Amino acid sequence: MTAHLGWSLAAAAKACGGELHGPADLIIGRIGTDSRHVEPGELFVAVAGESYDGHVFAADALDSGAAAVVVESASGVEVAPRIVVADTLAALRDLAAKRRAELTAPVVAITGSSGKTSTKDLLAAALPGAWASPRSFNNEVGVPLTVLQTPDDCRYLVVEVGSRGVGHIDWLMPAVRPNVAVITNLGVVHLETFGTEARLADAKWELAAGLEPGGTGVLPAGEPRLNRRLDGPVLTFGEEPGADVRFADVVLDAAGCPSLTLHTPQGTRAVKLTMAGRHQAANAAAAVAAGLALGVDLDTLVAGLERAAGSPWRMEIHRGNVTIVNDAYNANPDSVEAALQTVAELPGRHIAVLGRMAELGPVEAAEHQRIGRLAAELGYAAVVVVGDDAGIAAGSGRLARPVPDAATADAVLRDYLRDGDVVLVKASRAVGLETLAIGLIEEYAL
Repeated sequence: MTAHLGWSLAAAAKACGGELHGPADLIIGRIGTDSRHVEPGELFVAVAGESYDGHVFAADALDSGAAAVVVESASGVEVAPRIVVADTLAALRDLAAKRRAELTAPVVAITGSSGKTSTKDLLAAALPGAWASPRSFNNEVGVPLTVLQTPDDCRYLVVEVGSRGVGHIDWLMPAVRPNVAVITNLGVVHLETFGTEARLADAKWELAAGLEPGGTGVLPAGEPRLNRRLDGPVLTFGEEPGADVRFADVVLDAAGCPSLTLHTPQGTRAVKLTMAGRHQAANAAAAVAAGLALGVDLDTLVAGLERAAGSPWRMEIHRGNVTIVNDAYNANPDSVEAALQTVAELPGRHIAVLGRMAELGPVEAAEHQRIGRLAAELGYAAVVVVGDDAGIAAGSGRLARPVPDAATADAVLRDYLRDGDVVLVKASRAVGLETLAIGLIEEYAL
Protein backbone atom coordinates (compact mmCIF):
# COMPACT_ATOMS: atom_id res chain seq x y z
CA MET A 1 0.00 0.00 0.00
CA THR A 2 1.32 3.42 -0.89
CA ALA A 3 -0.08 6.90 -0.35
CA HIS A 4 -0.35 9.40 -3.20
CA LEU A 5 -2.08 12.65 -2.27
CA GLY A 6 -2.56 14.16 -5.73
CA TRP A 7 -3.22 17.63 -4.29
CA SER A 8 -2.65 20.84 -6.13
CA LEU A 9 -0.26 23.29 -4.52
CA ALA A 10 -3.15 25.74 -4.22
CA ALA A 11 -5.20 23.16 -2.28
CA ALA A 12 -2.27 22.52 0.07
CA ALA A 13 -1.79 26.25 0.65
CA LYS A 14 -5.49 26.67 1.42
CA ALA A 15 -5.43 23.76 3.87
CA CYS A 16 -2.64 25.30 5.94
CA GLY A 17 -3.61 28.94 5.49
CA GLY A 18 -0.42 29.74 3.62
CA GLU A 19 0.59 32.25 0.98
CA LEU A 20 1.43 30.54 -2.30
CA HIS A 21 4.49 31.51 -4.35
CA GLY A 22 4.43 29.21 -7.34
CA PRO A 23 2.11 27.50 -9.84
CA ALA A 24 -1.30 26.80 -8.29
CA ASP A 25 -1.85 23.67 -10.38
CA LEU A 26 1.44 21.99 -9.45
CA ILE A 27 0.61 18.50 -8.12
CA ILE A 28 2.19 17.09 -4.95
CA GLY A 29 2.18 13.39 -4.21
CA ARG A 30 3.35 13.25 -0.61
CA ILE A 31 4.47 15.43 2.29
CA GLY A 32 7.67 15.04 4.26
CA THR A 33 10.00 16.77 6.71
CA ASP A 34 13.33 14.99 6.10
CA SER A 35 15.46 16.58 3.39
CA ARG A 36 17.68 13.47 3.29
CA HIS A 37 14.83 11.32 1.94
CA VAL A 38 12.96 13.59 -0.44
CA GLU A 39 10.91 11.88 -3.14
CA PRO A 40 10.00 13.45 -6.51
CA GLY A 41 6.83 15.51 -6.22
CA GLU A 42 7.08 15.89 -2.44
CA LEU A 43 5.98 18.95 -0.49
CA PHE A 44 8.82 19.52 2.00
CA VAL A 45 7.73 21.14 5.27
CA ALA A 46 10.63 22.96 6.95
CA VAL A 47 10.08 22.16 10.61
CA ALA A 48 12.46 23.55 13.22
CA GLY A 49 13.44 20.86 15.75
CA GLU A 50 15.66 20.81 18.83
CA SER A 51 18.77 19.82 16.87
CA TYR A 52 18.03 21.05 13.35
CA ASP A 53 16.04 23.63 11.41
CA GLY A 54 14.46 22.41 8.21
CA HIS A 55 14.66 25.88 6.70
CA VAL A 56 18.40 25.38 6.28
CA PHE A 57 17.66 22.48 3.94
CA ALA A 58 14.78 23.96 1.94
CA ALA A 59 16.90 24.61 -1.16
CA ASP A 60 18.48 21.16 -0.88
CA ALA A 61 15.02 19.60 -0.79
CA LEU A 62 14.08 21.33 -4.04
CA ASP A 63 17.35 20.24 -5.63
CA SER A 64 16.53 16.65 -4.58
CA GLY A 65 13.19 16.67 -6.39
CA ALA A 66 10.71 18.26 -4.01
CA ALA A 67 7.86 19.97 -5.86
CA ALA A 68 7.71 22.81 -3.34
CA VAL A 69 8.49 23.74 0.25
CA VAL A 70 6.56 25.13 3.21
CA VAL A 71 8.49 27.77 5.15
CA GLU A 72 7.83 30.29 7.90
CA SER A 73 7.51 33.95 7.06
CA ALA A 74 10.13 34.86 9.68
CA SER A 75 12.70 32.50 8.17
CA GLY A 76 13.58 34.74 5.23
CA VAL A 77 13.71 31.70 2.91
CA GLU A 78 12.67 32.79 -0.59
CA VAL A 79 13.21 29.71 -2.72
CA ALA A 80 10.34 28.74 -5.01
CA PRO A 81 7.89 27.16 -5.35
CA ARG A 82 7.00 27.76 -1.71
CA ILE A 83 4.08 28.16 0.68
CA VAL A 84 4.70 30.73 3.41
CA VAL A 85 3.05 30.26 6.80
CA ALA A 86 3.40 31.63 10.31
CA ASP A 87 4.19 28.24 11.87
CA THR A 88 5.34 25.21 9.87
CA LEU A 89 4.51 22.77 12.66
CA ALA A 90 0.90 23.97 12.71
CA ALA A 91 0.89 23.84 8.91
CA LEU A 92 1.97 20.19 9.01
CA ARG A 93 -0.88 19.39 11.40
CA ASP A 94 -3.38 21.27 9.21
CA LEU A 95 -2.24 19.41 6.12
CA ALA A 96 -2.75 16.16 8.03
CA ALA A 97 -6.24 17.36 8.99
CA LYS A 98 -7.02 17.70 5.27
CA ARG A 99 -5.83 14.13 4.71
CA ARG A 100 -7.84 12.89 7.70
CA ALA A 101 -10.99 14.42 6.15
CA GLU A 102 -10.38 12.37 2.98
CA LEU A 103 -10.06 9.04 4.77
CA THR A 104 -12.98 6.62 5.02
CA ALA A 105 -11.10 4.11 7.19
CA PRO A 106 -11.86 4.24 10.92
CA VAL A 107 -9.08 5.66 13.08
CA VAL A 108 -7.84 4.16 16.35
CA ALA A 109 -5.62 6.43 18.44
CA ILE A 110 -3.55 5.10 21.36
CA THR A 111 -1.97 6.98 24.24
CA GLY A 112 -0.84 6.16 27.79
CA SER A 113 2.14 6.34 30.10
CA SER A 114 3.56 3.07 28.78
CA GLY A 115 2.62 0.34 26.34
CA LYS A 116 1.57 2.69 23.52
CA THR A 117 3.90 1.31 20.88
CA SER A 118 3.39 -2.36 21.78
CA THR A 119 -0.39 -1.93 21.79
CA LYS A 120 -0.11 -0.18 18.43
CA ASP A 121 1.95 -3.08 17.05
CA LEU A 122 -0.48 -5.68 18.38
CA LEU A 123 -3.55 -3.88 17.09
CA ALA A 124 -2.03 -3.21 13.66
CA ALA A 125 -1.34 -6.93 13.33
CA ALA A 126 -4.81 -7.86 14.57
CA LEU A 127 -6.78 -5.59 12.20
CA PRO A 128 -6.87 -6.82 8.58
CA GLY A 129 -5.54 -4.21 6.17
CA ALA A 130 -4.44 -1.79 8.89
CA TRP A 131 -1.98 1.07 8.40
CA ALA A 132 -0.05 2.01 11.52
CA SER A 133 2.41 4.67 12.56
CA PRO A 134 5.95 3.60 11.70
CA ARG A 135 8.16 3.01 14.73
CA SER A 136 7.21 5.37 17.56
CA PHE A 137 5.91 8.30 15.46
CA ASN A 138 3.89 9.77 18.30
CA ASN A 139 4.82 13.46 18.58
CA GLU A 140 3.67 16.67 16.89
CA VAL A 141 5.66 15.75 13.77
CA GLY A 142 5.22 11.98 13.73
CA VAL A 143 1.44 11.94 14.19
CA PRO A 144 0.71 14.25 11.21
CA LEU A 145 3.19 12.33 9.05
CA THR A 146 1.49 9.05 9.93
CA VAL A 147 -1.89 10.42 8.85
CA LEU A 148 -0.46 12.01 5.70
CA GLN A 149 1.15 8.73 4.62
CA THR A 150 -2.04 6.69 5.06
CA PRO A 151 -2.86 4.84 1.82
CA ASP A 152 -6.29 5.18 0.24
CA ASP A 153 -6.89 1.43 0.39
CA CYS A 154 -6.14 0.92 4.09
CA ARG A 155 -9.05 -0.49 6.09
CA TYR A 156 -8.01 0.86 9.50
CA LEU A 157 -5.59 3.57 10.63
CA VAL A 158 -3.80 3.03 13.96
CA VAL A 159 -2.07 6.11 15.39
CA GLU A 160 0.16 6.29 18.46
CA VAL A 161 -0.17 9.65 20.22
CA GLY A 162 2.29 10.84 22.85
CA SER A 163 2.06 13.75 25.25
CA ARG A 164 4.53 15.74 27.32
CA GLY A 165 1.97 18.06 28.89
CA VAL A 166 -1.61 19.25 29.05
CA GLY A 167 -2.83 20.44 25.65
CA HIS A 168 -0.40 18.44 23.49
CA ILE A 169 -2.91 15.76 22.48
CA ASP A 170 -5.71 18.29 22.09
CA TRP A 171 -3.51 20.26 19.66
CA LEU A 172 -3.16 17.17 17.47
CA MET A 173 -6.83 16.21 17.42
CA PRO A 174 -7.78 17.97 14.15
CA ALA A 175 -5.36 15.60 12.40
CA VAL A 176 -6.52 12.47 14.25
CA ARG A 177 -10.25 12.64 15.08
CA PRO A 178 -10.34 9.04 16.39
CA ASN A 179 -13.28 6.68 16.14
CA VAL A 180 -11.72 4.62 18.94
CA ALA A 181 -9.50 6.12 21.65
CA VAL A 182 -7.31 3.77 23.72
CA ILE A 183 -5.62 4.86 26.96
CA THR A 184 -3.27 2.05 27.97
CA ASN A 185 -2.55 3.18 31.54
CA LEU A 186 -1.59 6.09 33.76
CA GLY A 187 1.79 5.97 35.46
CA VAL A 188 4.13 8.62 36.79
CA VAL A 189 6.03 9.32 33.57
CA HIS A 190 6.64 12.98 32.62
CA LEU A 191 5.62 14.36 36.02
CA GLU A 192 8.51 16.76 35.51
CA THR A 193 6.39 18.43 32.82
CA PHE A 194 2.86 17.47 33.86
CA GLY A 195 3.40 18.52 37.46
CA THR A 196 0.83 16.24 39.13
CA GLU A 197 -0.78 12.86 38.50
CA ALA A 198 -4.13 14.63 38.09
CA ARG A 199 -2.75 16.79 35.29
CA LEU A 200 -1.25 13.70 33.67
CA ALA A 201 -4.70 12.08 33.66
CA ASP A 202 -6.22 15.27 32.23
CA ALA A 203 -3.66 15.24 29.42
CA LYS A 204 -4.31 11.62 28.47
CA TRP A 205 -8.07 12.18 28.64
CA GLU A 206 -7.75 14.69 25.82
CA LEU A 207 -7.63 11.70 23.46
CA ALA A 208 -11.01 10.42 24.67
CA ALA A 209 -12.42 13.95 24.62
CA GLY A 210 -11.38 14.19 20.96
CA LEU A 211 -13.43 11.17 19.84
CA GLU A 212 -15.65 11.53 16.82
CA PRO A 213 -19.40 11.53 17.69
CA GLY A 214 -20.41 8.02 18.72
CA GLY A 215 -16.78 6.93 19.09
CA THR A 216 -15.69 4.38 21.68
CA GLY A 217 -13.30 4.87 24.57
CA VAL A 218 -11.11 1.88 25.50
CA LEU A 219 -9.91 2.38 29.07
CA PRO A 220 -8.04 0.41 31.73
CA ALA A 221 -10.44 -1.15 34.21
CA GLY A 222 -10.18 0.05 37.79
CA GLU A 223 -8.41 3.33 37.02
CA PRO A 224 -10.25 5.95 39.13
CA ARG A 225 -8.53 8.90 37.42
CA LEU A 226 -10.32 7.94 34.17
CA ASN A 227 -13.74 7.54 35.73
CA ARG A 228 -15.19 10.42 33.70
CA ARG A 229 -18.16 11.09 31.51
CA LEU A 230 -17.80 10.12 27.86
CA ASP A 231 -20.44 10.83 25.22
CA GLY A 232 -20.24 7.38 23.71
CA PRO A 233 -19.66 3.73 24.58
CA VAL A 234 -16.78 2.57 26.77
CA LEU A 235 -14.99 -0.77 26.80
CA THR A 236 -12.64 -1.60 29.66
CA PHE A 237 -9.72 -4.02 29.70
CA GLY A 238 -7.46 -5.46 32.35
CA GLU A 239 -7.02 -8.23 34.88
CA GLU A 240 -9.86 -7.03 37.09
CA PRO A 241 -12.97 -9.29 37.27
CA GLY A 242 -15.25 -6.53 35.95
CA ALA A 243 -13.23 -5.72 32.82
CA ASP A 244 -15.08 -6.06 29.51
CA VAL A 245 -11.96 -7.69 28.04
CA ARG A 246 -10.20 -9.53 30.83
CA PHE A 247 -6.89 -11.39 30.66
CA ALA A 248 -5.92 -14.22 32.99
CA ASP A 249 -3.65 -17.27 33.32
CA VAL A 250 -0.51 -15.49 32.08
CA VAL A 251 2.45 -17.84 31.67
CA LEU A 252 5.80 -17.00 30.08
CA ASP A 253 7.70 -19.48 27.94
CA ALA A 254 11.50 -19.83 27.91
CA ALA A 255 11.73 -16.89 25.50
CA GLY A 256 9.68 -14.62 27.74
CA CYS A 257 6.62 -14.70 25.47
CA PRO A 258 3.26 -14.91 27.27
CA SER A 259 0.39 -17.31 26.86
CA LEU A 260 -2.88 -16.03 28.31
CA THR A 261 -6.63 -16.42 28.35
CA LEU A 262 -8.85 -13.60 27.10
CA HIS A 263 -12.43 -13.32 28.34
CA THR A 264 -14.47 -11.06 26.05
CA PRO A 265 -18.11 -10.27 25.17
CA GLN A 266 -17.63 -12.57 22.15
CA GLY A 267 -16.33 -15.47 24.21
CA THR A 268 -13.11 -16.84 25.70
CA ARG A 269 -9.96 -17.54 23.73
CA ALA A 270 -6.47 -18.83 24.50
CA VAL A 271 -3.74 -16.60 23.04
CA LYS A 272 -0.01 -17.22 22.50
CA LEU A 273 1.98 -14.07 21.76
CA THR A 274 5.38 -13.86 20.09
CA MET A 275 6.16 -10.47 21.69
CA ALA A 276 8.11 -10.87 24.92
CA GLY A 277 6.98 -9.58 28.29
CA ARG A 278 4.29 -10.38 30.84
CA HIS A 279 2.97 -6.85 30.36
CA GLN A 280 2.03 -7.71 26.77
CA ALA A 281 -1.05 -9.47 28.18
CA ALA A 282 -2.57 -6.12 29.15
CA ASN A 283 -1.56 -4.61 25.81
CA ALA A 284 -3.19 -7.52 23.98
CA ALA A 285 -6.39 -7.05 25.96
CA ALA A 286 -6.43 -3.35 25.04
CA ALA A 287 -5.90 -4.21 21.38
CA VAL A 288 -8.73 -6.75 21.41
CA ALA A 289 -11.07 -4.26 23.08
CA ALA A 290 -10.29 -1.73 20.34
CA GLY A 291 -10.83 -4.35 17.64
CA LEU A 292 -14.17 -5.36 19.12
CA ALA A 293 -15.20 -1.70 19.23
CA LEU A 294 -14.61 -1.63 15.47
CA GLY A 295 -16.79 -4.70 14.96
CA VAL A 296 -13.95 -7.09 14.06
CA ASP A 297 -14.50 -10.77 14.78
CA LEU A 298 -12.68 -12.09 17.86
CA ASP A 299 -11.06 -15.02 16.05
CA THR A 300 -9.67 -12.65 13.42
CA LEU A 301 -8.24 -10.45 16.16
CA VAL A 302 -6.62 -13.35 18.01
CA ALA A 303 -5.05 -14.76 14.84
CA GLY A 304 -3.50 -11.38 14.13
CA LEU A 305 -2.26 -10.91 17.69
CA GLU A 306 -0.40 -14.18 17.53
CA ARG A 307 1.50 -13.00 14.44
CA ALA A 308 2.42 -9.59 15.85
CA ALA A 309 6.06 -8.52 16.03
CA GLY A 310 7.28 -5.71 18.26
CA SER A 311 9.09 -2.54 17.30
CA PRO A 312 12.92 -2.34 17.50
CA TRP A 313 14.64 -2.04 20.92
CA ARG A 314 11.54 -3.12 22.81
CA MET A 315 12.01 -6.41 24.68
CA GLU A 316 14.09 -7.83 21.85
CA ILE A 317 15.46 -11.14 23.14
CA HIS A 318 18.68 -12.24 21.44
CA ARG A 319 19.90 -15.70 22.40
CA GLY A 320 23.49 -16.93 22.27
CA ASN A 321 26.12 -17.86 24.83
CA VAL A 322 24.60 -14.96 26.75
CA THR A 323 21.00 -13.83 26.27
CA ILE A 324 20.72 -10.08 25.67
CA VAL A 325 17.35 -8.40 26.22
CA ASN A 326 17.41 -5.09 24.37
CA ASP A 327 14.67 -2.92 25.84
CA ALA A 328 16.67 0.28 25.46
CA TYR A 329 14.19 2.39 23.51
CA ASN A 330 12.94 4.23 26.60
CA ALA A 331 12.14 3.75 30.25
CA ASN A 332 9.63 4.71 32.91
CA PRO A 333 8.86 3.01 36.25
CA ASP A 334 6.08 0.79 34.87
CA SER A 335 8.04 -0.41 31.86
CA VAL A 336 11.23 -1.03 33.86
CA GLU A 337 9.27 -3.00 36.44
CA ALA A 338 7.67 -5.11 33.70
CA ALA A 339 11.02 -5.75 32.02
CA LEU A 340 12.73 -6.74 35.28
CA GLN A 341 9.92 -9.16 36.12
CA THR A 342 9.92 -10.73 32.66
CA VAL A 343 13.69 -11.23 32.55
CA ALA A 344 13.67 -12.66 36.08
CA GLU A 345 11.51 -15.52 34.79
CA LEU A 346 13.97 -16.48 32.05
CA PRO A 347 16.41 -19.30 32.85
CA GLY A 348 19.91 -18.17 33.81
CA ARG A 349 21.76 -15.71 36.03
CA HIS A 350 20.21 -12.24 35.67
CA ILE A 351 22.06 -8.95 35.24
CA ALA A 352 20.32 -5.59 34.79
CA VAL A 353 22.00 -2.68 33.03
CA LEU A 354 19.93 0.35 33.97
CA GLY A 355 20.12 4.10 33.66
CA ARG A 356 18.16 7.12 34.74
CA MET A 357 14.43 7.32 34.03
CA ALA A 358 13.92 10.88 32.85
CA GLU A 359 11.15 13.42 33.49
CA LEU A 360 9.78 11.90 36.71
CA GLY A 361 9.81 15.19 38.58
CA PRO A 362 9.28 15.03 42.35
CA VAL A 363 8.99 11.22 42.46
CA GLU A 364 12.31 10.63 40.66
CA ALA A 365 14.40 9.57 43.65
CA ALA A 366 11.70 7.37 45.18
CA GLU A 367 10.95 5.60 41.89
CA HIS A 368 14.62 4.98 41.14
CA GLN A 369 15.17 3.51 44.58
CA ARG A 370 12.06 1.35 44.19
CA ILE A 371 13.40 -0.06 40.92
CA GLY A 372 16.74 -0.83 42.58
CA ARG A 373 14.99 -2.65 45.42
CA LEU A 374 12.85 -4.59 42.96
CA ALA A 375 15.93 -5.89 41.13
CA ALA A 376 17.31 -7.10 44.46
CA GLU A 377 14.00 -8.71 45.46
CA LEU A 378 13.79 -10.52 42.12
CA GLY A 379 17.19 -12.10 42.70
CA TYR A 380 19.33 -10.28 40.14
CA ALA A 381 23.01 -11.07 40.46
CA ALA A 382 24.15 -7.54 39.60
CA VAL A 383 22.77 -4.13 38.65
CA VAL A 384 25.07 -2.07 36.45
CA VAL A 385 23.93 1.55 36.84
CA VAL A 386 25.06 3.79 33.98
CA GLY A 387 25.55 7.55 34.34
CA ASP A 388 23.58 9.89 36.60
CA ASP A 389 21.60 7.89 39.14
CA ALA A 390 18.75 9.20 41.26
CA GLY A 391 18.69 6.15 43.50
CA ILE A 392 18.89 2.84 41.60
CA ALA A 393 22.25 2.04 43.14
CA ALA A 394 21.04 2.93 46.63
CA GLY A 395 17.98 0.73 46.20
CA SER A 396 19.88 -2.28 44.85
CA GLY A 397 22.54 -2.04 47.58
CA ARG A 398 25.44 -4.50 47.31
CA LEU A 399 24.30 -5.58 43.84
CA ALA A 400 25.00 -2.13 42.38
CA ARG A 401 27.93 -1.52 40.07
CA PRO A 402 27.80 2.20 39.25
CA VAL A 403 29.69 3.25 36.11
CA PRO A 404 30.00 6.68 34.48
CA ASP A 405 29.09 5.73 30.91
CA ALA A 406 28.14 2.98 28.46
CA ALA A 407 31.75 2.27 27.48
CA THR A 408 32.68 1.52 31.08
CA ALA A 409 29.55 -0.60 31.47
CA ASP A 410 30.63 -2.63 28.45
CA ALA A 411 34.07 -3.26 29.99
CA VAL A 412 32.55 -4.27 33.34
CA LEU A 413 30.14 -6.66 31.68
CA ARG A 414 32.77 -8.36 29.57
CA ASP A 415 34.76 -9.18 32.71
CA TYR A 416 31.68 -10.33 34.61
CA LEU A 417 29.51 -12.27 32.15
CA ARG A 418 29.57 -16.02 31.78
CA ASP A 419 27.75 -18.50 29.57
CA GLY A 420 24.05 -18.78 30.34
CA ASP A 421 23.64 -15.26 31.74
CA VAL A 422 20.67 -13.07 30.83
CA VAL A 423 21.31 -9.32 30.51
CA LEU A 424 18.56 -6.68 30.47
CA VAL A 425 19.52 -3.29 28.99
CA LYS A 426 17.06 -0.49 29.74
CA ALA A 427 17.05 3.28 30.36
CA SER A 428 15.61 6.48 29.01
CA ARG A 429 16.87 7.41 25.54
CA ALA A 430 18.99 10.23 26.94
CA VAL A 431 21.29 7.65 28.54
CA GLY A 432 22.03 6.12 25.12
CA LEU A 433 22.18 2.43 26.07
CA GLU A 434 20.98 1.19 22.67
CA THR A 435 24.58 1.23 21.38
CA LEU A 436 25.72 -0.84 24.36
CA ALA A 437 22.92 -3.34 23.74
CA ILE A 438 23.80 -3.70 20.06
CA GLY A 439 27.47 -4.27 20.91
CA LEU A 440 26.57 -6.97 23.45
CA ILE A 441 24.30 -8.66 20.93
CA GLU A 442 27.07 -8.70 18.33
CA GLU A 443 29.51 -10.15 20.86
CA TYR A 444 27.38 -12.77 22.56
CA ALA A 445 24.17 -13.44 20.66
CA LEU A 446 24.90 -13.48 16.92
